Amino acid sequence: MDLQLHKAAAANDVAAIKTMLDKGAAIEARDGSGATALLVATHANKVDAARALIDAGADVNAKDDIEDSPYLYAGARGHLEILKLALTHGADLKSINRYGGTALIPASERGHVETVETLIKAGVDVDHVNRLGWTALLEAIILGDGGRRHVEIADLLIKAGANVNLADNDGITPLQHARGRGFGEIVALLEKAGAK
Repeated sequence: MDLQLHKAAAANDVAAIKTMLDKGAAIEARDGSGATALLVATHANKVDAARALIDAGADVNAKDDIEDSPYLYAGARGHLEILKLALTHGADLKSINRYGGTALIPASERGHVETVETLIKAGVDVDHVNRLGWTALLEAIILGDGGRRHVEIADLLIKAGANVNLADNDGITPLQHARGRGFGEIVALLEKAGAK
């Protein structure tokens, strides 16, 4: 299998990418993990390579063998420039990862404030529930550290209309989780928003 395009993407070699595409390289070719060259560029946060591939028509929603796409991965990892490119080139806001979650959920958990803000503005469902029974708000509380970034994310999600009483599969609400973890600032935000 010819993976020269993938190698050029990983190396952020825009000239090589353009040359190969001009010579007919398959833009959607997959490597052994099912990743396209665009996903390889996204994994390494190689913005110039990603831009060249997206501008040439690479599919921002093409999933690999573990259900990551350039759009979902950029969102989850907080690769903001690539995420913004994906959003302006047909990102499927309803697409989900292997956990059944949207890009917003891991972005919230990992504390990527600007990414969360970008995804909310793009229109990603703030109350989407993944296979674990968690929303972005729940995941920010359960897997977050309660620090400044997670407080900001909780605030953004609440202001975007997240259902503050949407409990997990065990019936535990965001407020109960925040209290249990001792996240006072998040507790205050939730209570102000009418959380029970």
